[in-house]
Amino acid sequence: MTAAQLPDLTSYDGVLFDLDGVLTPTAEVHMHAWQTMFTELFADWGISPPYTERDYFEYLDGKKRYDGVASLLRSRDVEVPWGDPSDPPTADTVCGIGNRKNEVFSRILRSEGIAPYPGSIALVDRLRDAGVPVAVVSSSKNADEVLRAAGIRDRFEVVMDGVIAEREGLPSKPAPDVFAEGARMLGVDPARSAAVEDAHSGVQSAAAAGFALVVGVDRGVGADILLASGAHVVVDDLSAFLP
Repeated sequence: MTAAQLPDLTSYDGVLFDLDGVLTPTAEVHMHAWQTMFTELFADWGISPPYTERDYFEYLDGKKRYDGVASLLRSRDVEVPWGDPSDPPTADTVCGIGNRKNEVFSRILRSEGIAPYPGSIALVDRLRDAGVPVAVVSSSKNADEVLRAAGIRDRFEVVMDGVIAEREGLPSKPAPDVFAEGARMLGVDPARSAAVEDAHSGVQSAAAAGFALVVGVDRGVGADILLASGAHVVVDDLSAFLP
């Protein structure tokens, strides 16, 4: 589709963006961190089959960290105590394992940095120039750190992230709660707003929250999956919306 054929995002009351894979290629950092951590964990625990990239898309992408850990372990018929978010990374609990991954993620982010997708930031700036409120809706507790590392935190008045989701007891995507809360924080009605996602669970979340337009960004999940999950349109990059 050309920009002329796509919906005009400036006509919506607000636009809410997922972070990882939509605004920044943090999905690559997350994928690297998950693979590093789970490959070592599976080897230490004798778990098979080994961790693969498909595990990321099936069980981790778009979910809150601890929910993702529990989901992936369950796929291997492994159950461990949930634990507590204060558990140290050495703890063999869902929370401890999630915190272990977060240490790896932060180390990679500090050493390698992160740059936003140029087309995404150009679209955000166009929306802001047109007076359209924009927000970030992310399952990640690292959202603020990532936005600051990418130099784009000041573009978003509202960041609905994993820290808020945990504090408020909001379930992970694909439940609608995080997108619904993001819209409430931004002061817009989902029925007159747009959401942008690259994960099938995120697309399902935005669709379930009743957004008038759900844009899928295909960074590897597949356009067919995003459309089947509830996306109204799918693009390869958000620069497609620029004139």
